[in-house]
Amino acid sequence: MTSAVVMKGISKAFGGVKALDNVDFEVRPGEVHALLGGNGAGKSTILKVLNGVHKPDAGTIEVGGVALTTHTPEASRAAGIAMNFQEMSLIPTLTVAQNIFLTREARTARGFLDDRACEARASEIFEMLEVKVDPKAVVGHLGAGQKQLTEIAKAISQSSKVLILDEPSTALAVSDVERLFVFLRKLTSQGVAVIYVSHRMDEIARIADRATILRDGKHVVTADIAELPIDVMIEHIVGKRSKGLADVQRGDVRQGEVLLEARNLTGPHKPHNVSFVLHRGEVLGLAGLLGSGRSALARVIAGIEPASGGEIWIKGRPMVLRKPADSIAAGVALVPEARATQGIIPAHSVASNMVLSVLGRISGKGVVNRDKARQIADQMIERLQIKTASRDHAVSTLSGGNQQKVVIGKWLATDPDILVLDEPTAGIDIGSKSEIIRLVRDLAAQGKGIVMISSELSELLTACDRILVMADGRAHQMIERAALDDPAEPDFGRRLQGAERQLQIEIQKALSTPTQEAHHG
Repeated sequence: MTSAVVMKGISKAFGGVKALDNVDFEVRPGEVHALLGGNGAGKSTILKVLNGVHKPDAGTIEVGGVALTTHTPEASRAAGIAMNFQEMSLIPTLTVAQNIFLTREARTARGFLDDRACEARASEIFEMLEVKVDPKAVVGHLGAGQKQLTEIAKAISQSSKVLILDEPSTALAVSDVERLFVFLRKLTSQGVAVIYVSHRMDEIARIADRATILRDGKHVVTADIAELPIDVMIEHIVGKRSKGLADVQRGDVRQGEVLLEARNLTGPHKPHNVSFVLHRGEVLGLAGLLGSGRSALARVIAGIEPASGGEIWIKGRPMVLRKPADSIAAGVALVPEARATQGIIPAHSVASNMVLSVLGRISGKGVVNRDKARQIADQMIERLQIKTASRDHAVSTLSGGNQQKVVIGKWLATDPDILVLDEPTAGIDIGSKSEIIRLVRDLAAQGKGIVMISSELSELLTACDRILVMADGRAHQMIERAALDDPAEPDFGRRLQGAERQLQIEIQKALSTPTQEAHHG
């Protein structure tokens, strides 16, 4: 039987960093093939190569036995490949139907766009999925779940031979996931090959026929799903990776007063009834998959999204945080995940970026005191060891790690007691990651209370004193970092590997807890 997809020797590098290294990947018609791996394993890259978004540096691709030699999205669509992207590709100002059939619109006899025909076809797709989404609704007005269903419908509408679903269940309710699974089985019974990417291993065990696991851009294993119980999957995904963090020293924890307390904290969408305390001198990690509510919790603490229920106490006092200025005044600072769009102004200088958070403090009559601005910038450059030729150089000229230090320095300039770090090491090299982790530990030793979000579990395990596991917006379990270590294992790398496996298991457990069912149900 001709394979639906055969990729051989695929390699792809970005800026000298190999995202894929001689990877083979084969998918059969009529199967659900899971593609697994940790963050940075190469999953999204190999799928974007298959979908024509990226051109491979080396290797060959065949779809249905025919070589794919033109590497463009149009060529991949013509070959019968459709992809539901993890980063949604919807246009918020268009309707659901217009998004689904964008560039493939139905037309009238006179050649005009036929919105009614598109809406009717969209309705048929949603009926097949047995979900309710209004084809006439403007996408920007939809909730996350309906946007995700629209993205899935867009991929399905192309009547493809190969359907790629990248984290399709992230924003879906349990009932919608079940309907999606039923529909995928209908597709595979018709010979459609489905490539399914998910960090939710309980889903993989239920829907997949086979699985391929990537790690650090390399192929690890391909096997029938029956040969890959969850603990074996985790073993392959984690591997023997210390991630270069062995040189990060962890001093003794010296917890002080309670700086931050969340009591049944609830946001407009997420989180739901989350409670925890953060002490002075402590690094508290938030672990969970995409959509678990970690960033939503950070936004509520930072006043970006107002709490809809529960309480926030800061240094023993109840606080109402309606806007970011309220949180900043209370001693809370958030370093956002999207550094390039929310953390820095790339074309401005290091000094200009560094004082953005304190302009009111160093200005008089609308004029910035440049001496004070230079003083703050120089202090932060020295304190954080930022590598820049000059405080006057544009931030865009700095490496990713040094840009991140500028963002952290900008908020340290407000002298916060509580620092919330959302994916502080995203998009930077391993050496810079180690520097950021050391900086986090140093700031805690100086008396800051730090909440750290990271999808890299090895980094959480290196930086944090306690870890709160979240799923579906709810707190699942608070884990003492030391409890995940094997005291009999002297090797740091193997000890970190074992701790990461244990934390992975707790995250998977959180996905199937009764609270998740109750919330979605």
